[in-house]
Amino acid sequence: MPTSRAIGAYQKHATDPVEERVNNFAPLVKKLAYHLVARLPASVEVDDLIQAGLIGLMDAARNFDPTAGVLFETYATQRIRGAMLDELREADWLPRQLRRSMRDIEAALVKLEHKLGRAANESEVADAMNLPLADYQELLADCRGHQLIYYDDHDSEDDSRSALDSMAADHKSDPLNEIDDNAFRQVLIDGIANLPEREKMVMALYYEQELNLKEIGAVLNVSESRVCQLHSQAVARLRVKLRDWTQK
Repeated sequence: MPTSRAIGAYQKHATDPVEERVNNFAPLVKKLAYHLVARLPASVEVDDLIQAGLIGLMDAARNFDPTAGVLFETYATQRIRGAMLDELREADWLPRQLRRSMRDIEAALVKLEHKLGRAANESEVADAMNLPLADYQELLADCRGHQLIYYDDHDSEDDSRSALDSMAADHKSDPLNEIDDNAFRQVLIDGIANLPEREKMVMALYYEQELNLKEIGAVLNVSESRVCQLHSQAVARLRVKLRDWTQK
């Protein structure tokens, strides 16, 4: 009869499929968290998303059915992202002040574009909003994560939930995947093509190459915070273009 010590040694070295899945796919949680947090206000901590995602991963590892004909990575990705979105719903992640701030930026961009006949730079937008440049850039950072598509432009008493539900419906949380109308898509493509060069590069690296803000910063040799500012401003410019198109 095997001793308790022998049994313990066997259990220690035996392969636990649940533990193995968690260990192998833990890096996926971090990747998804960093990609999601870039779409959220600066008040959202990436560590909170990672913690929620790990719970989702453990749940996926325990409940995965290898005979279901689905890859574990596909199944786990859905469960991880779902756990993160549940955490965000409970935290009320999208304050109304953020939406008001972004709309103020968009209004300033509209006036300046009509006045100048070109894309306004940050200093010009800051002046139009009667803000020091540093304060305007801080506002851009706070507006991180404002959606490209008009999730929050509908009159709803629960804007945060509608935005999150839209993100959950799209398994990649990628606004570009929400666009089916060819004319709408063309307006967006034209809008991106007309962005200032650095903002255009940020959008390409983020949505096409799926790099996170830290990785984009390394490519552009700027800080993650600076990439966040450029992304928010690019989104504001594109929202102006899309709004003009929808009102025609």
